[in-house]
Amino acid sequence: MNLPTKITFSRIIATVILIITLFVLSVIPNISTPELGNSRINLIFLVLFVFFVIASYTDHLDGKLARKNNQVTDLGKFLDPVADKLLVNSMTIFLVAPQLFAPYAVEQVVIFPVWCVIIMVARDTVVDALRFIGAQKGVVIAANIFGKLKTVLQMVAISAVLLNDFPFHYMYPDYVNPYLSVTACLVYLATLVSLISGIIYVVQNKKVFLPEKQ
Repeated sequence: MNLPTKITFSRIIATVILIITLFVLSVIPNISTPELGNSRINLIFLVLFVFFVIASYTDHLDGKLARKNNQVTDLGKFLDPVADKLLVNSMTIFLVAPQLFAPYAVEQVVIFPVWCVIIMVARDTVVDALRFIGAQKGVVIAANIFGKLKTVLQMVAISAVLLNDFPFHYMYPDYVNPYLSVTACLVYLATLVSLISGIIYVVQNKKVFLPEKQ
C-alpha cells in the first residue's frame, strides 16, 4: 500500500471513528457544550469543522501525490470515492437533524434539508451504478468538471452549516428564516449542481444501457 492509498485509507478510518464518537456524544444525557461568544458556533461543531477541512484537504492531497509519483492503483481508485462519499454523506445526514443527533448544540439553527440530502445520496447512487455497469462493459466513466464542482460545493456547504451560518448571520437580523440564509443558499446550490452533474453523467454515458452487439 503506497502513501496516497494510506492517506485515503486513514480518511476512511478517521471518518468511522468520528461517526462513532458523534453517536456516543448523542446518547450522553444532559451533555452541553459552550458556543464561542456570540458567533453561535458550537465548540464540538468547530472541532468537526476543523476535522472536515483537514479530511477534505487529504482528498486533494492523495490524488495529487498519486498522479505526481505515478502511484495510481486500482485499490486507490476504489478507496478514494468510498472515502469521499463516506465523509460527505455521513456529515450531510448528521446535519439533517442536529437537534436529534447533537442535542448539545442548542444554538444550531442552520441544517441540511432532508430533501437536499436525498437528492445528493440518490445522485451518488445512480452515478455509482452507472460506473458499475460501465465497468462490466469495459467503459471507463471518468469524473467531469460538474462532478468535481459538486464535490467542492458540498464541502463548502457542509463547512458553512457546521459554522452555523458564521460569519454571514451578522449581515441580517436574528429573525431571518434560516432556510433563507446565505448558508442555506449554498446548500441549495450544492444540491442543484449535484442533480445537474448526475443528469449529465447519465446523458453522456447512456450508451452503457444499450445492449451489447453480438
